Amino acid sequence: MFTVKHEDPFVSQQECLVIGLWDQPEKFAGKLKALDESLNGQLTDLVKSGDISAKHEVLSLIHTFGKIAVKRLLFVGLGKPKADEDMKTAIGLASKKIQDLRIYSFGIDLDSFTSSKIDVNEAALAFGEAYSLSTYAFKGYKQQSNEPEVEIENINVYAEDPSTEIESYLNVGQIYGEATNSARTLVNTPGNLLTAADLATYARNLAEEVELEVEILEKEEIEKLGMGALLAVNQGSVEPPHMIVLKYQGKQEWEDVIGLVGKGVTFDTGGYSLKPKTGIVGMKTDMGGAAAVLGAMEAIGKVRPKQNVVAVIPATDNMISGNAMKPDDVITSMNGKTIEVLNTDAEGRLVLADAMTYAKQHGANYLIDVATLTGGVIVALGLDKTGALTNHEALFEEVLVASKETREFIWRLPYTEQDKKRVRSSTIADLNNSPGREGHAIMGGAFIGEFAEGTPWVHLDIAGTATTNKAHSLGPAGATGVMVRTLALLVENHNIENN
Repeated sequence: MFTVKHEDPFVSQQECLVIGLWDQPEKFAGKLKALDESLNGQLTDLVKSGDISAKHEVLSLIHTFGKIAVKRLLFVGLGKPKADEDMKTAIGLASKKIQDLRIYSFGIDLDSFTSSKIDVNEAALAFGEAYSLSTYAFKGYKQQSNEPEVEIENINVYAEDPSTEIESYLNVGQIYGEATNSARTLVNTPGNLLTAADLATYARNLAEEVELEVEILEKEEIEKLGMGALLAVNQGSVEPPHMIVLKYQGKQEWEDVIGLVGKGVTFDTGGYSLKPKTGIVGMKTDMGGAAAVLGAMEAIGKVRPKQNVVAVIPATDNMISGNAMKPDDVITSMNGKTIEVLNTDAEGRLVLADAMTYAKQHGANYLIDVATLTGGVIVALGLDKTGALTNHEALFEEVLVASKETREFIWRLPYTEQDKKRVRSSTIADLNNSPGREGHAIMGGAFIGEFAEGTPWVHLDIAGTATTNKAHSLGPAGATGVMVRTLALLVENHNIENN
């Protein structure tokens, strides 16, 4: 898709050329000054009249009327050069605008997106990622119109310096964006079209595509291994459960292994603790954690970092039948701990319990679980923040650094000895899966923490951030693919020396 060119973009035959415009006293300097002069200073006049703006996320589309070879100029407002504005959101809006033009190719003057804080390689990474994210669409299942689709076939990327690694950075950005889009599609897919078996098939195909090792446990194998928590959630369903394992080995020895664990509940009725009619709609998205992990593994498989990773996904739905798990049941997890079930709608922590144990059996030295776990995290943090718990400062700091770079906001919740006591408060079992509404998000994470058992661990609750009801600069309404890029970047940058 990308063609890197080290030549003057303003003499090229382009339907549209995208130009970054920084909000600084001299808007048109260097190459842009020559462009303004070739248009008889009209760009400066348009800035003065307000028809071109450099304010962050403001787009200005200008026709050149044959005065230069480029047909249209799309100026992208980037804000102040030293401000902490997100360049990717501005690029995303520009990409959507390009789509609306219904053209087959366009160019971008990548040098115009650089500043004292952003070099040309970083600009290339941002563009590759933002373009992929912002132009994603879930086509759904409506009958298609007769209007022919027009898709971008080629993007000409112009940069002066031939010694840079622009093409590599563009491709990595595109990989991260497309992996996020893969997760979005999984989450957007209805539960009747994405069962646990379908999720397992998807994982097999992904493993073949990006060269990962794969293991899929069927129900009989899950029973033999004593995964009682996963089986309890599944026992009301006609769809059998699957435990999905993907491995990527980036080092010669299988050591220093990061374990990614994703909740794969393909539809959640709440079981006998039935969700209300307004709460049950949208529960096809309850496998957002599994989608995030699969997306991260797609990116990892393509980028090939020097790191070992094991991904574990417990896949099932949570249904109601005469065989379904009931409140007051006591079940036994894979690691032998017994659990009193007081809320069958607190099922995510149950399937994750066995997945955490299985990840450790596969050699995970670090654990990060991702789950649409609790409504409580939405009450606490809103819809734009992922909640986190941890038992290990250094590992959490790595996750936090990655999340800041990807701008996937994480907020750490407290995790105390009192929280641990509450999830151990059952009088008849080792653990209680629902100690009460108070601190609901913390209780969900604290329960999962019982299965980390001293292994460095971070819990990420994406119940609020996995979907959005509004279109935004980097995508449409629906699934966001949150945490795909954070997890992939965490793996790429991992450097904790001591296990």
